[in-house]
Amino acid sequence: MSRESNEIQVSQLEDHLGYWLRYVSNQVSHSFALRVQRRGVTVAEWVFLRQLFDNPQKPNVLAESMGMTRGAISKLADRLLGKGLIARTEDSQDGRSHILSITARGRRLVPLLAAEADENDREFFGNLESRDREKIMDAMKDIVARHQWKVLPTQ
Repeated sequence: MSRESNEIQVSQLEDHLGYWLRYVSNQVSHSFALRVQRRGVTVAEWVFLRQLFDNPQKPNVLAESMGMTRGAISKLADRLLGKGLIARTEDSQDGRSHILSITARGRRLVPLLAAEADENDREFFGNLESRDREKIMDAMKDIVARHQWKVLPTQ
């Protein structure tokens, strides 16, 4: 038997779609993290604020919608409370519980952070035709739905 027929074929890194997705994702995510950091928040804090922007929520509801533990939500809430971006009030219907809401300062910050996200998208994907962008977005949404993933990307 020749040596060539005994050799195992090993695919190259570049042969995998996951490799290219991760390659692009790392660059896009790092750029966005730097953008929001200049605004004084982390990506996780941005996601938290955006979740509260439309309506106040109980921490357990927020934890479920973000796919995070209550402990992680509590830590994020404490940081955002310290920055004056959210408020914590007692739940009028359940005195053992509380509600998290965005402050006026937080409400002013969220559109600025959203603009950073929009600009980050334009920087990386602005060269794509809208139909190609839609195809990629639809494919990613399909993968998320098929796997029933719930955890929001916060890193």
